[in-house]
Amino acid sequence: MRQVRPKKNLGQHFLTDLDIARRIADTVDACPGIPVLEVGPGMGVLTQYLVPKDREVKVVEIDRESVAYLNEHFPKLRDNIIGEDFLRMDLDRLFDGRQFVLTGNYPYDISSQIFFKMLDNRHLIPCCTGMIQREVAQRIASEPGNKAYGILSVLIQAWYDVEYLFTVDENVFNPPPKVKSAVIRMTRNDTSQLGCDEALFRRVVKTAFNQRRKMLRVSLRPLFTAEHPASADFYAHEFMTRRPEQLSIPEFVVLTNLVAQEMKGA
Repeated sequence: MRQVRPKKNLGQHFLTDLDIARRIADTVDACPGIPVLEVGPGMGVLTQYLVPKDREVKVVEIDRESVAYLNEHFPKLRDNIIGEDFLRMDLDRLFDGRQFVLTGNYPYDISSQIFFKMLDNRHLIPCCTGMIQREVAQRIASEPGNKAYGILSVLIQAWYDVEYLFTVDENVFNPPPKVKSAVIRMTRNDTSQLGCDEALFRRVVKTAFNQRRKMLRVSLRPLFTAEHPASADFYAHEFMTRRPEQLSIPEFVVLTNLVAQEMKGA
């Protein structure tokens, strides 16, 4: 069977450097003893280094041409090649409710959606590794006070420890992307409860960063309505003269509880 043609509508950029593929595959070794799910294997450049590892491996691929290629070239994996959309999958049924490592050379245009799904299924995913756009990786790994610090930084670091492992140049892909890539690893931290309403936490973080250059006293106003505005005391809190990138995750938890209290009184 001929090689798979990269499809622009699926955001496919096939990795061609085998040494980098091996290095990415080895990132799952930090979480031993549990199965691995690879998202978007394409022609299996990463898969070939995952399969020999002493653990169960499954791959999920939405591209039918790639699925056919994988079935032909990885016959031992045939029962574990899933031709579905990862974003629509019920992850609880993948390994009969067991935990697994999530990995892959993730499509740039859906990497954030993949990580939001990871957060929703964090009870199943103690470790996530893989390659994404460098700018997104920098955001995820960024600390407070940096320009890259934002929604993904806060929401992911609330539940995972993040390691920016290495940068990957454009010339090792077919076709070459217009930006550099990076490999990261996210490992579940010890947090079991945030100490606030999680849905409201997400809403507060997203609302704050929607106007990231504004002080919080301005950026948080959309959380309230004209009929039920926040009080003067709420806007007098010392957080309100700061910008969202200046708040740590524990401070966002405190802010979420302040918002919750204000919403009850409004």
